[in-house]
Formats: sequence, structure tokens, C-alpha cells
Amino acid sequence: MKLQENENLEKNQKEQKKSKRKMKFNKKIILYIMIILVVIYLIYTIYLLIKQPTDIFTLEEGTLYSEETDIGYVIRDEVVVQGENYKNGMEKIKSEGEKVAVNEAVFRYYTKNEESLKEKIADLDAKIQEAMSNETGLLTSDMKSLETQIDQKLLEISTMTDTTKLEEYKKEINELITKKANIAGDLSPQGSYLKELIQERKNYENELNSGAEYINSTKSGVVSYKVDGLEDVLKPTDECFSTLSKGYLENLDLKTGKIIPTSDECGKIIDNTYCYIATISNTDEAKNATVGKKVKVRLPSGSEVSAEITYILQEDSGDRVLILKINKGVEELINYRKISFDLIWWSENGLKVPNQAIVKENDLAYVVRNRAGYLSKILVKIKKEGEKYSIVESYDTDELKELGFSNEEIISYKKISLYDEVILNPDLSKIE
Repeated sequence: MKLQENENLEKNQKEQKKSKRKMKFNKKIILYIMIILVVIYLIYTIYLLIKQPTDIFTLEEGTLYSEETDIGYVIRDEVVVQGENYKNGMEKIKSEGEKVAVNEAVFRYYTKNEESLKEKIADLDAKIQEAMSNETGLLTSDMKSLETQIDQKLLEISTMTDTTKLEEYKKEINELITKKANIAGDLSPQGSYLKELIQERKNYENELNSGAEYINSTKSGVVSYKVDGLEDVLKPTDECFSTLSKGYLENLDLKTGKIIPTSDECGKIIDNTYCYIATISNTDEAKNATVGKKVKVRLPSGSEVSAEITYILQEDSGDRVLILKINKGVEELINYRKISFDLIWWSENGLKVPNQAIVKENDLAYVVRNRAGYLSKILVKIKKEGEKYSIVESYDTDELKELGFSNEEIISYKKISLYDEVILNPDLSKIE
């Protein structure tokens, strides 16, 4: 009997252990299921967060461009000015980019003995200054005024860093010193030491000036010393334009963006009111372009200027040589002959909408607007359509009448506006 009781007790204990293990297993299963459900929920939530921005688009002001990056050859109305003594070296009277009138001095060539003459004049200036300080009764009001001007110029030149202005100030100081010496010479008695020094200086100055060759401008414009030898090759004439084939331009063997070197033998005068850019293109826009078409050019600096196609040459290969005329930004291109630039065929500003949000129905374009979950079918006018986006706006009353809308439809017409939300890939059949 006792043995039977022991067996029953052991059996009950085993069943209890088995039941506990089963309960633990069930709890684990429930826990795993809950974890899986939470993970699924999180994944779905993340999916909605990612998906939402691509399903709804907020309208903002934007610009669409149709543009291409091309290589351009700069053609200018420019005239090279050069004299006979170009081997002597030159002194610039007009600086780079400075405006000049017809027959105005641009630069001059040095005389053969210029350095020697300048040294002699400098020595004489020192002697004249010393002689003047020893003379009494020569300090007139004119000389005092000249001394004040000289002191002022010397004060300004001590803090100057612009080399062009520095040279100008040095010339002005020398001119003031010469005027002061001439006044002193006129006041000095005949045969005096000071008068002899001043006369000797005048003789050297006359010799210096008589031997110099001054080069004057042959036209009005801006001065440049960037001379590359193509001034008479790339000229803004019909004769030149007709020869500008793709092969001709490429055979010039120019480097894009290279700055034209400064010449120390000659200069040139450039008409800065306009210039041309010759470029080669085979895009669809270029193939369909016509003379007189207005475009825009984005220069290397990033500035955009208006341009007009004035000449087109058709190549057998299908390429087209386009000659663009610009009236602004000419000075920016003086340093270059070959540039990289952006040719902007058209641009349009307005409300920017993804093409995915536009649905066309009976030759009319619609978007679906979402306002607090309420969806509306909105008729829009496409101003310009690009590859991925379009610029749209609302129709006005007259335009709606031309489209055949009734007065009731026009009154109830809903307009699209800034910051409206539109649905991508909408189904119009489900919209009222």
C-alpha cells in the first residue's frame, strides 16, 4: 500500500513539472509573437514615414531650365596698336581696362638712352633741391602751395598698395617738383648756379621726350595689353563668321580658360559694348534654333547675361556652329579667348510640380490637392514642362471661357496656390 502511494506521488510530481515546462514554453511563444508583432508595426510605421513624402508634394516657387554646358570662342571688335620702337620696351599711359578716346595716348616706347637720361635728371633734381634750399627770397605763395601738394602726395603714397596708382602719384610728384624748380629758376638771377641746373634739366627732358614714341588710340573703347595674335583672325564680320567651322575652331589649338598673356610690345583697343561667342552644339535645341532667337549665357563668373543667336552654320556631321551676341559682361571676357559657359535655352519661374502629380484628361491638365485629408481635383495650366518637373499656374477667367467652361464652373473653379499639397500618381476616377 505504501509503495502504491509513493508511485502516485512521483507521478503527480512529474505531471506538475511537465505542466510548468509547458506553461513556460507557452509564455515564450506568446512573448515571441508579441515581439514579432511589435517589429512588424515598427517596420510598417517606418515604411509610412518614408513613403509619405513621395506620395505628397508641397508646391513651392521654382525655376526650370533647359541648358547645356559648351565651349565658346570669344570674338571681339578690337584693334591692335603698335609703333616702330616696340623693341625698346614700353610705358603704359592707360592701364588695363581703362577707357580711352580716339587719338588719346595709350602708351609710349622708351628712347634708347632713357635709363641714362633718367639717372642724369634724378641727379640734377637732387642738386636743384639743395641749391633751392640755399637760395633766399625764392619761397613765393605758388611754391608754398606746390610744397604742400608734394607733402600731401608723399603722405598718401606711403600707404598705397595699388601699383597702377603708385606710378601715377610718382608722376604727379615729379611734375610738381618740376613746376617748383621752374618757378625758382625764373626767380633766380641770370647766370646763377640754380638757373644753370634747371636749364640743364630741361635739356635732358627735351631729349627724353623727343626720342620717345607715343602710341595713340585709333578708336574709342577700353585698353587691353592681352594680345594673342587672333585679333585679326576672330573678327565680328560676316566673312569671318562664314569660315568658323568646327574644324577651324578646334585647329586654333586653344586651351579652355587660359588667360591671354600680357604683351610688353603692343596693346589693343576693344569695343566693350558687345562681343560674340562662337560655340558648337548638336543638341535638339541647337538643331531647332533659328537666327534671332533670344537665349541666356551663364559666364564663367556665374553671372547670367542675355544673348541672341546672330549666325548659324550647319556642319555635315549634324553639329551646328552658333554665333551668340552679348551686350553685357564684355569686360569679364577680355582676359580669355576660349571659355566654358552654360547656354540657357529657356527658363521659367512659378509653382514647381513633379510631372508625377499631373494627370492629363481631354487635353487638360489636373493635379489632386490634399487639404487636411480632403482631396480636390484642380485644373492647372502648364507654363513649361521639363523632364521631371513642370511650372504651373491657375487659369484666369478669360482663359476658362475660351476653354468652354460655364459661368457656374468658372465661379466654382478652385485655384492652385503656394504651399498646397498635391498627390503623386493620383487616380482621378476616385476623386469627386
